[in-house]
Amino acid sequence: MARERGLTVDDEEIQAELDRQRRDRDLEMDADLLTWLTDRMLDREAWEAGTRDRLLAQKLNKRLFSLEVERFFNQNPSAFEQVLLYQIVVSSAAEALEILYRLQEAQISFYQAAHFYDISKQRRLHCGYEGKIYRAQLRPDIAAIVFSGAVGQAIGPLETDVGYCLLLVEEFFSAQLTSERFQEILERLFRQWLELELSSMLRGDKE
Repeated sequence: MARERGLTVDDEEIQAELDRQRRDRDLEMDADLLTWLTDRMLDREAWEAGTRDRLLAQKLNKRLFSLEVERFFNQNPSAFEQVLLYQIVVSSAAEALEILYRLQEAQISFYQAAHFYDISKQRRLHCGYEGKIYRAQLRPDIAAIVFSGAVGQAIGPLETDVGYCLLLVEEFFSAQLTSERFQEILERLFRQWLELELSSMLRGDKE
């Protein structure tokens, strides 16, 4: 596909990318580079060939889909809405309701409750912090509730596969086509295209 579109990668581009990788991985010394390659069962030729292929794939990706990104974003804006989310998960509805009551009466903060009562040690250590979550990462019914709620207001209890949860939104993030999101969509479109191309090739082999 790259050849059909006249896309190539020259030696200077490959060397610049190899140098960048070495700087980023602190592999300035040849001995360090050799150790890194050996740990990954690579030799220098394979490393350079893989780098060339990735650079070529990036060029092909931009050629095929850079003009499609904005259209894809505009057709699916809600998929790129995000929320900064905290969560408490407990094993019973009764316990979740008791925690909710204490939150509403300001007897305890959401973060304290997560630290003391969540069934996950990891969430207890992080006081319920789940991070920045895309709408699509949430179950559709839960996403509808979360994105119609208010910042700082406890949501729930909601029954899930792992228990009964209470949620707290710290911040909403509207869908914006930032440079990072542009690249994310570009890579998503390219992965989907690659999967379709591979499926088509496999079907052709079977026929």
